[in-house]
Amino acid sequence: MTQESISLNKYISQTGICSRREADTWIENGRVKINNNIARKGNRVAPGDQVMIDDQILGDLPEWDYLIINKPAGVTSTTDLKDADNIIDFINYPKRIFPIGRLDKASTGLLILTNDGDIVNKILREENNHEKEYVVRVDKAISANFLQKMVSGVPILGTVTKKCEIEKLSKYTFKIILTQGLNRQIRRMCDYFGYRVFALKRTRIMHIQLGDLPIGAIRKLTKEELDVLFKSLNHSK
Repeated sequence: MTQESISLNKYISQTGICSRREADTWIENGRVKINNNIARKGNRVAPGDQVMIDDQILGDLPEWDYLIINKPAGVTSTTDLKDADNIIDFINYPKRIFPIGRLDKASTGLLILTNDGDIVNKILREENNHEKEYVVRVDKAISANFLQKMVSGVPILGTVTKKCEIEKLSKYTFKIILTQGLNRQIRRMCDYFGYRVFALKRTRIMHIQLGDLPIGAIRKLTKEELDVLFKSLNHSK
């Protein structure tokens, strides 16, 4: 995928040689060149530019991987290898990779995994209002009153949830679209009104759909999905 220009300190840090702060120090000390010219803070690197540190050509940027998995129940969305059910051991991917956000252990569905740390907050930050869609099955018949109260905001975890979209799919099943990611949010919202969640599956994050991906299966995001993703994240904080 062709990259647009990026800030010099970000370019340097993404090679794994140092942090952005260290890169800024190196730039200030005149140790960095772009196309054989002394670099300055605020410079950007475009495709084809040559960056040098102490007159040594900086290695290529690592290749970023963007995957989705249909997470099974019983797998924990953690990189902590001390957890016997961690997602890292489950996927057994050849590169160091981590999930963007979480699905609790009992939940299933769409989870994005990547080694690109720069997109994590842009996707997850509540202020960016990126949608996440879920299908939820509860233990008793869904009433119109329950749906209305869920939409209006529910007091949990010392706050009130943001207004959301909800649609009844069957007697016991509904679809809900959130732009928040509070801890066990949907389960807590349902519990507040006396409903118990039997099954919870995430089916969409932003424009990325789970589709018919089998439980436990993994695939890479397509070029089309990535193009839309990065365009959507351009204005995210």
